[in-house]
Amino acid sequence: MPAPPTRRPRGLYLITPDDNDTARLLSRVAAVLPHAIWLQYRNKRAGAALRAEQGAALLELARAHGVRLLVNDDMALAARISADGVHLGEDDGDLAHARALLGPDALVGASCYDDIARAQRAVEAGADHVAFGAFYPSATKPGARRANADLLARAAALGVPRVAIGGITPDNAGPLLDAGADLVAVVGGVFDAPDPVAAARAYRAVFDRAPPSC
Repeated sequence: MPAPPTRRPRGLYLITPDDNDTARLLSRVAAVLPHAIWLQYRNKRAGAALRAEQGAALLELARAHGVRLLVNDDMALAARISADGVHLGEDDGDLAHARALLGPDALVGASCYDDIARAQRAVEAGADHVAFGAFYPSATKPGARRANADLLARAAALGVPRVAIGGITPDNAGPLLDAGADLVAVVGGVFDAPDPVAAARAYRAVFDRAPPSC
């Protein structure tokens, strides 16, 4: 079973865009990182060497801002760069192995899509937070399974933080927080916005206005 978190996380969970220019990626992330609490490194286009380079650089940046860095899909890379955790989809490896590899204090998250039973199994296997979605149409994953906000309320019984993802904007995030989302995961809503800093600030403001969920 996962180690209990010392403090329940709540806020913006940034996911990096695919950008193979490391200097540009770091600049883009640095501008918005003060408004996030977690950062996930995700780059589906990069090779192994570039992913290691970018992951290590982002880890240094995240730690300078007091933000925890997770690696998308790749527990070996997370271990190699000593990241704070990993996020795994249904085809990305065994959660129990990730927990054993990264240790009891690591963040180990699981994509649970629209499936509460998968979330239960993930927690039993060592996940300390679960992600549901897509809740709205998403340009990042246009074919993603769609989830209902009721899932977030039902997942309260799991006793772990709940992440909402998929097409979420500052305007439509409120009902998800009301249903129990602790974190909102965003890629394009921040990095594709005309003013990414203003967008990140707007997401954070949604949490400032909403009371914590149970």
